[in-house]
Amino acid sequence: MSTSTTSGLGYDVFVADPLPMAGPGPLPNGEPRTFQPIAVTLIHGTQDAVLVDPPLTLDQAQAVGDWVEASGKRLTYIVVTHGHGDHWFTAGVLADRFGAQVITCEATIAQMHNNASAREALWDILWPGQIPASPVTAVAPPGNRLGLEGHDVHLIPVGHADSDDSAVVHVPDLGLVVAGDALYNGVHVYLAESADGDFGAWRKAIDTVAALAPRRIVAGHQNSSLDDDADRLLAETRRYLDDAETALAEHDTPEAFFRAMLGRYPHHIGPTVLWVSSRALYLAREGGDPVQNLVAAWRQ
Repeated sequence: MSTSTTSGLGYDVFVADPLPMAGPGPLPNGEPRTFQPIAVTLIHGTQDAVLVDPPLTLDQAQAVGDWVEASGKRLTYIVVTHGHGDHWFTAGVLADRFGAQVITCEATIAQMHNNASAREALWDILWPGQIPASPVTAVAPPGNRLGLEGHDVHLIPVGHADSDDSAVVHVPDLGLVVAGDALYNGVHVYLAESADGDFGAWRKAIDTVAALAPRRIVAGHQNSSLDDDADRLLAETRRYLDDAETALAEHDTPEAFFRAMLGRYPHHIGPTVLWVSSRALYLAREGGDPVQNLVAAWRQ
């Protein structure tokens, strides 16, 4: 997806293909375990650019870096929307390559540290040898605002979405929101960190995005064949949360929930994340440590 304006302001999206995952065998429906496609956004003027949510692995970072270089733009900032490592573990590699500064909201920095500390127990087991060193170097810009050739780029905190302390990037002059994982686009939604089955906070995050009145939304995970129509993404993500809430009330096991959501969304990408979400939601019903439950949901 690409768009531009007469002012020279525009954006482009790089969608990295789903990654195979190490670990347990196939999903309950027989499919191999693969991660979701990851969307990386380049917001650009005539000369400078801002990259939002760098990807997970070294190979992906190389491809994204070559894509940025081919644009001919000078990369000034790398923005992280939330703490999940698939949206920032390669920030340092790309910052070094282009001399860019990594930024995010203040509250998100703590979540980045949490994900960095979970590498040995989770990320490096799922993608062994594929993720670079990931020191947290992000800083919060004054007023959560950047300038791009005279245009405002705002970081808007939205609270809990698929993780705590999330934010979105708003570019008013493009009518654009780069939503990280606050919105999804044709991909199964990661519900595992709403393990109490209450999606009220996430719905408020979606309402915060809707209040910005965007025309286009880039989701952090998306089917690359779909467009960025804001109204559609807002409606579809809300509907997915509603359907998940209904399915949780109707089914007593993670496999039954998994199959019910597959039935509702047969064309969505990313059933592995749906299975992880199913496991986490039902483990939470049994009690236990939430972090250990989350790791178990990914690894078993």
